[in-house]
Amino acid sequence: MHHLEAEYKGESPLYDHVRLALAWQYSEESRRDRDLNKDTRFIREEAVDAWSLNLDLHRTLDEKQTVSYGLEGVFNTVSSSGSDVNISTGEVAPGPSRYPDGSTWSPWAGYALYQYIPRDQWTMEAGLRYNFITLDATFDTVFTNFPFATARQRNGGLTGNAGMIWRPSDHWQFSLMGSTGFRSPNIDDVGKIFDSTPGSVVVPNPDIMPEYAWSADLGVVKTIGEWLKIDVNAWYTLLDDALVRRDFTLNGMDSIVYSGELSQVQALQNAAEARVWGIQGGMEAVLPYGFRFRVRTSWQQGEEELEDGTTAPLRHAAPWTTLGQLQYRNGRWQADLTWQYQTGINAADLPPDEQGKEYLYALDANGLPYSPAWSIFHIKALWQIREAISLSGGIENLFDIRYRPYSSGISAPGRNIILGLRVGF
Repeated sequence: MHHLEAEYKGESPLYDHVRLALAWQYSEESRRDRDLNKDTRFIREEAVDAWSLNLDLHRTLDEKQTVSYGLEGVFNTVSSSGSDVNISTGEVAPGPSRYPDGSTWSPWAGYALYQYIPRDQWTMEAGLRYNFITLDATFDTVFTNFPFATARQRNGGLTGNAGMIWRPSDHWQFSLMGSTGFRSPNIDDVGKIFDSTPGSVVVPNPDIMPEYAWSADLGVVKTIGEWLKIDVNAWYTLLDDALVRRDFTLNGMDSIVYSGELSQVQALQNAAEARVWGIQGGMEAVLPYGFRFRVRTSWQQGEEELEDGTTAPLRHAAPWTTLGQLQYRNGRWQADLTWQYQTGINAADLPPDEQGKEYLYALDANGLPYSPAWSIFHIKALWQIREAISLSGGIENLFDIRYRPYSSGISAPGRNIILGLRVGF
């Protein structure tokens, strides 16, 4: 990645601070997989060039009012290729790519933000942002007979936010915020073809449209002296035309042969709407003798509207999670005990498109996929021997618990012991 930035500060009717940033980033990614006891290794390789420009201007109108505005532009090109290698003979044959090769995706935007502080107890702000996104893709029909050759999208959307913070005293703070969100489909949404689960394949759908969100949140912060802080935040989001994965047809067929296996055809589609709501909160306490305690917890719930008008749990709504930490600081000694917890989801409460993924979850007594609850501990310590010398150590996943974060499909690391010596010169 290369990044170039310039700043200017000076008096002007339009600004008193200007920042210009130019960047280029190149990244590669590859996937290699082969079924057990099979000779064919499937290789899929992708590369992305991303060019970006950010222009930000700031103007202080007076001691109570400030305004910020600017422009943003990103230009992405995606190259994608595939090959199938016979590991016994070494023969290499062309294979389908994961994405349309040579695709471009470019989001452009202009924004303005106004902040007003009428008095010390109040802060108010409002902003607008216009987004315009272009997408162009050409599909390879050699390996899959798509009924379309190209995808072209030009989507625009206006978003905004408005909110206020009220501090009636030094020990209370209330905040209220409303906002809208806009997301236009990208290359991954429109053009990807891949096997999401055994027996299923996700195919491109160039007809999907942007999704739009309306959100509101209310927050409260309470401090007691210099030793305790408690904060709670409740939020609600309504997502219109939400992008979800559902069964689909390709050339009138609900199943095709992909990577040598007959697979159910699926694609991203716009659902009627989805809703997500939740509460998050935390507490931080300064205790005697160098101890400090922190805890953060987050609960959320989501549901999406199905094609028959009923609702089902939303896959992206994670279970209830909690993180607690007890710290000790005394001179040259530091120690941390951390606790992480995630609730479980039983088989009946999993989203419908997750209930058949036996490879992704644990199996209950009836052989059905479910997400078990888990709880782990980490302990770490540091001894500052001298100003330039420190010795540290720790044990992650102290009790060697086997667990998987929700919907990851990957078992987390077991017990891990860390020792470190740091010397400065």
